[in-house]
Amino acid sequence: CLTFLYIYTLHITETYNSHKNTMRSHTFLRITSLLVFIGWLTVWILLPTKVYKNTWTPKLKTKLNSTYFREQGTNLLLFTFPVMLIGALSCIYLHLHEKGTEKLPSKSGGVVNRWLCFLRRPFLVMSPIGIVTSMEIIFALMFVALLIWSLSNYLHTSFGHLHMHKEGEKVWQAKFRSVSLRLGYIGNICWAFLFFPVTRGSSILPLVGLTSESSIKYHIWLGHLSNVLFAAHTVGFFIYWGITHQMKETLEWSKTYVSNVAGVIAILIALVMWVTSFPGFRRKMYEVFFYTHHLYTLYILFYAMHVGVEWMCMISPGIFLFLIDRHLRFLQSRQCAPLLSARLLPCGALELNFSKNPSLYYNPTSMVFINVPKISKLQWHPFTVISSCNMETDILSVAVKTGGSWSNKLYQELSSSALDHLNVSVEGPYGPTTTSQFLRYKQLVLVSGGSGITPFISIIRDLIFQNRQEQESHVPKVLLVCAFKNSADLTMLDLLLPLFVSTTQFSNLHQLQIEAYITREKEEAPRDSQKQIQTKWFKPILSDSPISLVLGPNNWLWLGAIISSSFLMFLLLLGIITRYYIYPIENNSDEVYHWTFKVLWFMFLLCAVICICSSAVFLWWKRQNSLESKQIMNVEFPTPTRSPGSWIYGSERELESLPHQSLVQATNVHFGARPDLKKILFECKDKDIGVLVSGPRSMRHEVGKICASGLADNLHFESFSFTW
Repeated sequence: CLTFLYIYTLHITETYNSHKNTMRSHTFLRITSLLVFIGWLTVWILLPTKVYKNTWTPKLKTKLNSTYFREQGTNLLLFTFPVMLIGALSCIYLHLHEKGTEKLPSKSGGVVNRWLCFLRRPFLVMSPIGIVTSMEIIFALMFVALLIWSLSNYLHTSFGHLHMHKEGEKVWQAKFRSVSLRLGYIGNICWAFLFFPVTRGSSILPLVGLTSESSIKYHIWLGHLSNVLFAAHTVGFFIYWGITHQMKETLEWSKTYVSNVAGVIAILIALVMWVTSFPGFRRKMYEVFFYTHHLYTLYILFYAMHVGVEWMCMISPGIFLFLIDRHLRFLQSRQCAPLLSARLLPCGALELNFSKNPSLYYNPTSMVFINVPKISKLQWHPFTVISSCNMETDILSVAVKTGGSWSNKLYQELSSSALDHLNVSVEGPYGPTTTSQFLRYKQLVLVSGGSGITPFISIIRDLIFQNRQEQESHVPKVLLVCAFKNSADLTMLDLLLPLFVSTTQFSNLHQLQIEAYITREKEEAPRDSQKQIQTKWFKPILSDSPISLVLGPNNWLWLGAIISSSFLMFLLLLGIITRYYIYPIENNSDEVYHWTFKVLWFMFLLCAVICICSSAVFLWWKRQNSLESKQIMNVEFPTPTRSPGSWIYGSERELESLPHQSLVQATNVHFGARPDLKKILFECKDKDIGVLVSGPRSMRHEVGKICASGLADNLHFESFSFTW
């Protein structure tokens, strides 16, 4: 921790010296958040030790376990409050960052930046886990060290004071029970981090340069690890109860302690979610995975009833922030977005163009979730945004490649000639908070396979816009290497040309080079067999609402207000319920308030304050934006007389007859060949080259191994998680 704090401080110092007047507040907020996080992590490190148990715990309980919070007071302060504080501070930081530093130049030099580039290089490329960077390996080892440290200290402490739970119980049986119990404790540590990666509108992830899409693999790792630990915890107790003849304990629902029945129900739900989440099952039966994963609400509830309020306070920050994000996404998804047009490509792909609020800002490689009630009222599918909000201020476009039952039904639905309107709900966009990772290189090499090209379309469109701005001092050269199965897939390149932007904006593309490879055809298909691109136009209705700012990524201050107000309201209501309802029952009689009822109060208040605060702010925001949305819907969008496409496929290639001849000149098509990625990458001689890859796993792994080989120091692999 101290080493990374030192490197981080150097990085802050370099940036501060370059932009002294704009970085002062940002530096303070980031260092404060980092120190709070280190303090929070230190508590986790000390938690299993004798010092914490014998010295800290008695003193903390004396001072913090008041009549308002009882036994949960200590954990609320040490585990819940720090993360909620970081969540609120990071919202302020991101707001100031967008206002003050989004246009600052990105420095490619510096000792720290070179170290960071080295740590981002692929270190391990394996099929089960994918591409893992050196930095991810370091933090993974640190996390594993925390788990081993915690387990060893828990066992050392418990073995010194073994409790015999049954008369005649042997020492080894008591130790076996202790090991099984402590495995559950270690699984609880995984749960403390489990929900951060899946919080799409998180304010904490951007603070460390992550997005929910790029960190979803951490959720997968933590999910697998926690399920292994909880399964071992469960099996261990079943074995213990069996050898000590206490199988009836399985059905015990204690009033004063752990509910075993709730734990059994929780692990059964977890096993169903776990089995259906394995890659092979998920790819073949995605809908089963999708629906079973929504059992997480029951999983959390029964898990909470099993561990109790004290342990829930340890893991509640991640759940708290996740539920805020989830409720805001639910509120946004209740309204339909106006679908203006769709381009249907012969290769089975399509482009959907929606009306959006001009104030909505997003960065390249962002993604949205789409729901079409006519196909399925419950299913939401993620797709890459291919438009540039700088170039297309009123339009948001996404690309969809058919491949499953849902996407095939959508393509067929849009192909219907009688269709003039389609209800579509859109959630998002979500993505990186800055584009500096693309602008800091001298050259970008974009490697794609099949529909993996879609994330790069938004990058190219945005760089084209940046190239036309006189104030921009540097825009990297772009080499797009794309591989397709057949010549019909070449129409994916047609999406580089937006429907709603004049093609004259693409007249100067000397910094763009496209190398397209057709792997399964040795020559171009006959023109008679080529299908044409179809463009369909739709009529928005008054009930549709343009895609607008989402509370979170585009309104960080409002998200910070929701986080802080909901947490304060939660503490207030929890204190009132505990002091004036639970405490009198336990203090004025010999009764003990039911263990499960305390948990239910905790979970009910947590969900209630999130719904109240989020809904109140969202409704106020919606009313403020309703007038602007009506004005946008009244704007007449220009209707192109023809699709700008088919500039490579299905049209004549005489350059003098095309208004976008520079784009055609930038493209070379190779039939019957696969790209020699090693040769292509090693022939790039610029000093700093950013390498991005999107496509099949084999292609991603091949590029990762080339960049990790160390044979070319100028290649900097950028690890992104793209969706198409």
